[in-house]
Amino acid sequence: MKIKHLVSFAAAACLAASVSAETLPLTFAIQGNAGTGSPNGHVSAPPAPVEGSGYYYVSTYKGTNGVGALPSVGGMGNPTNGSTLTTGLFNANSGDVLNFYFNYVTSDGAGYADYAWARLLDSDANQVALLFTARTTPGGSTVPGFGMPAPGATLTPADVSINAGAPQWSQLGGSSGTCYDTGCGSTGWILSEFEIGLEGQYMLQLGVTNWNDTLYDSGLAFAGLKIGDTEIAPPVSAVPLPGAGWLMMGGLGSLAAMRRRRKAKAEGGSQ
Repeated sequence: MKIKHLVSFAAAACLAASVSAETLPLTFAIQGNAGTGSPNGHVSAPPAPVEGSGYYYVSTYKGTNGVGALPSVGGMGNPTNGSTLTTGLFNANSGDVLNFYFNYVTSDGAGYADYAWARLLDSDANQVALLFTARTTPGGSTVPGFGMPAPGATLTPADVSINAGAPQWSQLGGSSGTCYDTGCGSTGWILSEFEIGLEGQYMLQLGVTNWNDTLYDSGLAFAGLKIGDTEIAPPVSAVPLPGAGWLMMGGLGSLAAMRRRRKAKAEGGSQ
């Protein structure tokens, strides 16, 4: 079944409080929490030559159950909730290069490591290529990360390490500034490039999923979406950040979640 290229009322209602449906192109199809954001915390403005100081994102914060995971991907464990964003159809010639920047940000680690991904779909929503996956792994590359397939796109830099530590990012909600065990942090901006094989119409889909629980959120920022020199989505200008009260409520929820996880680990042992 083809993906519908209109943002439904239900999907728009799931956007983070800092954005409205009007900030996204109407051709974007959304499940869960996706929107536009301004530089803050560990997500800076996209690098040149990307126009605009903002970015698009998907986040597990306020994500939807059963959304954001790839079929049969992730290894031992189970995905829980997450989000996806699918662009509208764009035309591409053989040899055209699909390129954009991404920044993976996660507050989760150890046996709960979340993951993000991007893939190219044809006009019938069939997967043409899995461009990359992003997931932390001790002492190695974050792309693809442990238990994940190799990237189909060319990445710059090729070795994607994690900038370790509790990441600050408003799109993580109450998980911003928190970290569960080894693997938290951000990748910084990474360039993804993929050469189109056959002329046709395509869609770009990006997603992120929580793993094994719904605590300690993760997200993927992306910007500069182009096929050749043609923009798939317009540059993003800066948007207001959510109010301090909203972030405080999220922080209180995160503290309760941390207590629950510590208690679960103490009772059931390390995972």
